[in-house]
Amino acid sequence: MTTPHPPHPVRNRPVSYYWSGDVIRSRSVSDVVFSGTVDVPVPPARLLADWQRDVSLRLGLEAGDVEPLPLARARVRWPDYPHCVQAASDWTRSLGLQEVLASSDVALMACRGAKYHHDGAHYGGMAFCNLFLSEDKGLDLHFPSSGHRIPLVRGTAVVFDTGQPHAVIARSSSGFDGADFPPERDCTQVFLTWELPIENTHVAHALSIAFDIAPSTALLLDEEQVWLNGARAGVRADCGQWCQIGL
Repeated sequence: MTTPHPPHPVRNRPVSYYWSGDVIRSRSVSDVVFSGTVDVPVPPARLLADWQRDVSLRLGLEAGDVEPLPLARARVRWPDYPHCVQAASDWTRSLGLQEVLASSDVALMACRGAKYHHDGAHYGGMAFCNLFLSEDKGLDLHFPSSGHRIPLVRGTAVVFDTGQPHAVIARSSSGFDGADFPPERDCTQVFLTWELPIENTHVAHALSIAFDIAPSTALLLDEEQVWLNGARAGVRADCGQWCQIGL
């Protein structure tokens, strides 16, 4: 089952400046979020044990951290990995994204919640497709600008613009609070994430992206950024509100 969430109109819209080849290009930041639930088998016990060991001993995740796990090693102990990829591919195809997932870079990630942030400073030329592999641990993926709040369960799949603020927060909270993730609580989420090229025709159409909306500013920049109201913008880690960088 898939639920498309249409964009919400806002008065002042952020602008993503991103690398397109060897030039900086401008584009809109989409409020569209696609979410659904696909059939993902429970990962093998020894793989879950590997992930738990990596999270606690190698990564040392603290509340709000998001870090990569070794995907190549995981695949050796993960006979259902192709099934997970196929499930995500079938779902994105149902959104009209055709075969974009098959040619997109994929990584395995772990988070202990996630502070509010946007990824437009590093992945402005991409949208994300995330497939969550952990059980329901009372956490939601929250997009404060659009109001979408998605419960995270095994098989939750989402596609969204990397420039859109988002966080993984406790279901009982209205924002990110590190106290919701005490050391004794199992609140780690493991997920696969694909980088979908924003300039792909099908991705741009699905997310209603408008390109080259601020070309004069793009000519002045030499790194990826997100701007709002004529200034570089960041996100407040506790609530997800846009703020001017440096303030």
